[in-house]
Amino acid sequence: MLTKRIVPCLDIKEGRTVKGVNFVDLRDAGDPVELAAIYSATGADELVFLDITATVEKRKTLVDLVTRVAQKINIPFTVGGGISSIDDVSALLNAGADKVSINSAAVKDPQLINRLAATFGSQCIVIAIDSRKIQGKHIVHTHGGRKPTHLETIAWAQEVQDRGAGEILLTSMDHDGTKAGFANKLTALLSTKLTIPLIASGGGGTIDHFKRVFTDGKADAALAASIFHFKEIEILDLKKELQEAAIPMRL
Repeated sequence: MLTKRIVPCLDIKEGRTVKGVNFVDLRDAGDPVELAAIYSATGADELVFLDITATVEKRKTLVDLVTRVAQKINIPFTVGGGISSIDDVSALLNAGADKVSINSAAVKDPQLINRLAATFGSQCIVIAIDSRKIQGKHIVHTHGGRKPTHLETIAWAQEVQDRGAGEILLTSMDHDGTKAGFANKLTALLSTKLTIPLIASGGGGTIDHFKRVFTDGKADAALAASIFHFKEIEILDLKKELQEAAIPMRL
């Protein structure tokens, strides 16, 4: 069985790491370069860096910050926020990113996924899906979770896989920042329908939540932010407990 991954997420606004609840009420969580170096040294399997207001503010991800983070770490590094073209992806990969995460631009132009996968390889292309339940349906949202779309989460996930995405980062907006547990039913449903890896995001608050997202939720990786930023759970302790629960981990 493939090892499961623990992935800290750096949500970036104005060059600082921030964290909120349900995508709002943001508070400062520290310097992203310092945090990235700590996570790289203390057992994180990968790192995700999301410039959370880039699309809303109609600007590009902070390439200089990506460069400085990449210089401090030796684990795979995914960058997202404001990415909408081959040139954007090229700039970020050249700055040191291993993968890019795309949400709003892929919804606006699904063919972008095909073009990026053909140019850079599927292994570089992560599609982020921000999902919220509306009238009983899981609906894709864009622009940092601000705008609902006409797309249903499961159908969209299958489409992006068909178009060449190499991985999906699924964030349950209903669970985000609540520390009440991941969206395991939705995660499991998606995981059983997809052949590409699925990263679960939104709601991780305890070690048991991580156990459940890997067992009940069938996730390939679990992403969290504030519990790591504010040292509520140490990554190495988490991974040891997961391994003791027969969930394969890289220690």
